[in-house]
Amino acid sequence: MLSDDDVREILRLIDEAALAELQIETEGFSLHVLRGGASAPPQPAPVARPGASAAQTSPAAPAAPAAPTREGTVIEAPMLGTFYRAEAPGATPFVEVGARVEPDTIVCLIEVMKMMNSVPARVAGTIVEVCAENAALVEYGQPLFVVQLPSG
Repeated sequence: MLSDDDVREILRLIDEAALAELQIETEGFSLHVLRGGASAPPQPAPVARPGASAAQTSPAAPAAPAAPTREGTVIEAPMLGTFYRAEAPGATPFVEVGARVEPDTIVCLIEVMKMMNSVPARVAGTIVEVCAENAALVEYGQPLFVVQLPSG
């Protein structure tokens, strides 16, 4: 457990360093600091049901509607966390390029503080691009996928 002096020392080091971002993770403790720009708004923690697998945890908090682009509609990260394309290492990804999705199709998981949050597509269409790397940290609002909406 960190003492008050430990926290003061961490804050002093952050203040003195020319870092734009710092992430510290230890057993039972996680700290992520962004310097300068606006940070992501706080997101409520999802509630996992006892015995639920990662895909069965509560869906991510409602995100803003996907942003349309010339190439398609972007599915953005609804929170800051670690992006996973599949339920487990070595498992088949939830979606691949060319996959047809519906608004309730789970496209990925984002892990926040050891909680797996299911991310639904929120649009119907075809995945045309995967924008994030598996197991990488993603920021709130960062593009995860591009979906081509049906013409018509």
